[in-house]
Amino acid sequence: AARGSTMAAGRVYDIVVFGASGFTGQFVVEEVARAAAATAAGEGQLCSGRLRWAVAGRSREKLRAVLDRAAERLGKAAPGEEVGVLLCDVGDAGSLAAMAKQTRVVLNCVGPYRFFGEPVVEACVENGASCIDISGEPQFLEGMYLKYNERAAEKGVYVVGSCGFDSIPADMGVLYTRDKLKGTLTAVESFLSVKSGPEGLGVHDGTWKSAVYGLADEASLKKLRKQIGYAPVPVVGAKLKKRGFMFYSPEFKEYCLTFMGSDGSVVKRTQRYLHTELQQTPVQYGAYVTVGGLGSVIKLMFLGMLFLLLVKFNFGRKLLTKYPEFFSAGRFSKKGPTQKQMDGTSFTMTFFGEGYSEGQDPQNAKPNVKICTEVKGPEPGYVATPIAMVQAALSLLEDSASLPKRGGVYSPGAAFSKTRLIDRLNKRGVEFSVISKPEV
Repeated sequence: AARGSTMAAGRVYDIVVFGASGFTGQFVVEEVARAAAATAAGEGQLCSGRLRWAVAGRSREKLRAVLDRAAERLGKAAPGEEVGVLLCDVGDAGSLAAMAKQTRVVLNCVGPYRFFGEPVVEACVENGASCIDISGEPQFLEGMYLKYNERAAEKGVYVVGSCGFDSIPADMGVLYTRDKLKGTLTAVESFLSVKSGPEGLGVHDGTWKSAVYGLADEASLKKLRKQIGYAPVPVVGAKLKKRGFMFYSPEFKEYCLTFMGSDGSVVKRTQRYLHTELQQTPVQYGAYVTVGGLGSVIKLMFLGMLFLLLVKFNFGRKLLTKYPEFFSAGRFSKKGPTQKQMDGTSFTMTFFGEGYSEGQDPQNAKPNVKICTEVKGPEPGYVATPIAMVQAALSLLEDSASLPKRGGVYSPGAAFSKTRLIDRLNKRGVEFSVISKPEV
């Protein structure tokens, strides 16, 4: 299909938020309403001059309530009667197809994606809609690549997973670091720090469930990767040292752990794509998270060991999913974070990159340039994630000339490396900046 042919006229909506009344969905709805108000004020590049959108889910009452809540919270940028309401159930393929036929992009907020994600991807691909999700589950993301990449390419649609906190800051952060280094970036390590206010951190149960089932099923991820048969990504430049699972960082004066989310998997897919398709130098990557002093480490180790023990057994998984607050020391709950907790929380992701100055051959010398960048933003799960997801959707809609030539199942960096996504995120408060560039 010629690029953009599926973005043809005849679609009623630019964006449909599926799972709009779920915990994360409600925040995505608010963010789309903000984007629609900005477009109406002349800030966007949509040809119609306004963003046409709808909410979708199982209950008309709940969808209406979510629109009312957004109206209340946004004041004059409130979504009005023009927002469509579509009744749609993940268990009903016909309803998903009907939704996909009416829109250019579906924002899929119905997780855990390993259980509910595939029918939505399939409906979108078959009915010519692009699809964006916020999954942090490598098995789902890579499974969709295996099953739908070719079909999406034929249909000229883009399926872009992990467009939330996992893994837009990491994936776009690596590309930003690469673009800011004069020379060739060959290796990056990122360190995530999440700061919370006096009310502490809160995360909703949905994320917890995804983690429980993801870790329970690591063996299938290995199988899946064999099946895909990835070409190995060559190591260019000095090999990035593997760190221990836990270590002390003199830069942060804190203990750090290997980051368990999807960042490593997503960045690797992006780097493989940019290397094989665009002949760019692949960047090696390591993802870590800062956890604080010795006290925090001991508490975390204890909870972590308990978690890893229970997650391997059916009854253990039942316990973990039934009592998220207990097993996460209060961080995860079925209610999710309060507004106060979200207001008091923010994240910083710091990237330490190294590489070779222009004219230096990475194959036979020591790295001779360094760079430090960062991505900062508001609370990751329910403030930064909707911002990232909605800006990714606007990139698909407005930057279509800069997308990969053919459709397919892409990681964010592969889909958006040439678009204006980073500028868009900067404007919405997820800020990319260079901290230091020591000279050669």
